[in-house]
Amino acid sequence: MRTFEHRGVGLGTAILRGLRCRCPRCGEGDLFAGFLQQVDKCSVCGQRLGGFNVGLLLPFVVITIVAHVIIFVMLDMELNERASPLIYLAVLVPLSVVVPLAVIRPVKGALIGFLWSRGLSDELER
Repeated sequence: MRTFEHRGVGLGTAILRGLRCRCPRCGEGDLFAGFLQQVDKCSVCGQRLGGFNVGLLLPFVVITIVAHVIIFVMLDMELNERASPLIYLAVLVPLSVVVPLAVIRPVKGALIGFLWSRGLSDELER
């Protein structure tokens, strides 16, 4: 059985540290310099993080999460007979803006943690 460890850090630990927007290696340094701008390297341990590009996987995961949340809310509204068009507009439009903004940064961090733990970098090791 293959273990998922990279430099002494397990896969789950790296993903959880990424969810907290921290360096997947040390768990202390910030993973982002801006809202979604990734740091080139960790300010605490010096781990190079700029080569771990999540690409088109990020919007796929975020859209999947948002769709599940919105579908759950719509289903709940239908089953509890609160499904007027104005209620839909008042609830679903803000929800479809707030949920992606709330989840995109932690999801990107988790994906970076996953890529880091598997050693899947865009940069060539020299």
